[in-house]
Amino acid sequence: MRRLFIIVGISALAACAPKVQTPAVVTRPIAPVGTTMIGFTENDLVSRFGQPTFQVKEGPGTKLQWAHNGCVLDAYLYPESGHIGDRVAHVDTRAPSGADISINTCLDLLQR
Repeated sequence: MRRLFIIVGISALAACAPKVQTPAVVTRPIAPVGTTMIGFTENDLVSRFGQPTFQVKEGPGTKLQWAHNGCVLDAYLYPESGHIGDRVAHVDTRAPSGADISINTCLDLLQR
């Protein structure tokens, strides 16, 4: 009888425990100019900027580069757990001379 009370008590506690939900995988749409591209895939970038002008494999990651209209955009893609394919982890923008250029200005120039 004592075991029955223990089992009933444990069952009652388990029923009151909070439910753990696994977060859904969210795909990121192509963002408007000036917003982050972190998490984008290579396909996202190609659909926005066309084929990269330069591509190189660097260790586990890939560097994709677009250069057009006075802007150079470097996107660094690395494997991300829980996702198939590499995702953008970092983005750099600059003028061809190497001078700093804002990401908003660069993205605007690339899309012309």
